[in-house]
Amino acid sequence: MSLNFFDKLSQNLIELLNDKEEYNVIIEVENKEKSFTAHSNVLKFRSSYFRRELENIQPNENNIKIIIKSSISAQIFNVILQYIYGGIIDLKNCETRFIYDLMLAADEFELDELSNKLETLLIETKGSWLRTHFSFIYHSIFNRHDDFKKLKNFCNDIVVKYPNLIFDSNDFTSLKESALISLIKRNDLQIEEIKIWDYVIKWGIAQTSTLPTNLDDWTKENFLTLKTTLQQCLPHIRYFHLSGIEVLDKIKPYKRILDKQLWNDIDQHLIAPERPVKATILPPRSVLVTELPTRADKSFSTIISEEHAAEISTCIDRKIAAYTLTNIPYEFELILRGTRDGFAPQTFWNICHGHARTVILVKVKGTDEIIGGYNPLAWDKDTDGKWMETKDSFIFSVKNGNIENSILSRVNQPKYAVLNRSKNDQIQMGPHFGDFWMHSEKSDFTLDNYCYCRSIGIYYEKPIRSSSERFSIINYEVFKIVRKTI
Repeated sequence: MSLNFFDKLSQNLIELLNDKEEYNVIIEVENKEKSFTAHSNVLKFRSSYFRRELENIQPNENNIKIIIKSSISAQIFNVILQYIYGGIIDLKNCETRFIYDLMLAADEFELDELSNKLETLLIETKGSWLRTHFSFIYHSIFNRHDDFKKLKNFCNDIVVKYPNLIFDSNDFTSLKESALISLIKRNDLQIEEIKIWDYVIKWGIAQTSTLPTNLDDWTKENFLTLKTTLQQCLPHIRYFHLSGIEVLDKIKPYKRILDKQLWNDIDQHLIAPERPVKATILPPRSVLVTELPTRADKSFSTIISEEHAAEISTCIDRKIAAYTLTNIPYEFELILRGTRDGFAPQTFWNICHGHARTVILVKVKGTDEIIGGYNPLAWDKDTDGKWMETKDSFIFSVKNGNIENSILSRVNQPKYAVLNRSKNDQIQMGPHFGDFWMHSEKSDFTLDNYCYCRSIGIYYEKPIRSSSERFSIINYEVFKIVRKTI
């Protein structure tokens, strides 16, 4: 029989942490602007990280050991210490980003119990936030070797269905090798095999800036360099499921990065596919669809969370009491997603033509901003340029990351609420709400800084951005707002 009194033990250890008389360790954080006191025996027995650190630090003249962790915030480290001493943390009023950063810090301090618990909590209760910040999450967790396997699987389960989230992103070539391998070895990666080869070559070339731009200028040493870079990736290509034309056009120009026996086997297989080869033949990928879901499919956002959807629904209905996740009266039906359908302005008009009651969502490049607009009327691509009059449209920005508060700006000049662009303008101009519009002179909203929000309210009540500078975007989505049926 055993009697447990953990609550009292936890309380006493927290009291020890707060006691400033007997400490022998100081931890400096936030660029040495904040400091915490602690006890070496507690730290080293609770964390192997601190055990190593303390063994390598000489005490000062007062017999105090000083640990410097400049990059960690005081708020995060305070929670870490509360956990180390008392085994309890309170996440009731914490933002999801704080929980995520706390998980990373717990992993850094080798507090496996805490980091694993927070990882599970994020996956089970904060899935919409993880999807909204997908690119950031993906790159940050795959920078860590064997950590966060559950989060990595969570992300890869999304990527295999929507590969363009990673493969077509601007920072694809900065992907860690381990992340790339974890994707291309998946049998269920929903992408054509030859495209996987193209992406692998693109990634490999980007890792070595000295390779000539023109393949005809490559030397034997250049091919050897690329072969060395890709030696862990090449075994995961399904060479024997490529067509003859694909092999001739795509593989043969780079045959010198393949082992000679493998190339001979590929060549033989094209001529006599029934004959055995020495190379291992991987199974074909189980590609379920030849293209990503059509715009008629229901899907939720990669930009906003369900909480944001409730907030936007409240604005649409002009409610004083905000909708909650349990009583949102609308379905957000995806019509267009930039990463899926493309970022050409003309694509917006082609896809959204005839759709009314739509919400435009835009993720601004280089900031945490999410901005957008609601149009209750139908978009029309067949006009010569005509303003639509409505008193029910609005533009907005929503709380996200470093953006502390949402902004709602309703139309105050209904005659100039929304503009249907002329056919000539549609090549460069996308959706246009009086004081906010999407524009690209390169016919790709991600390639130049021509999207714009006015810095003062003219047609709408107030500006939705603090900056008046033009901007580019990472992604945008258009949803049709449909009332739920009972």
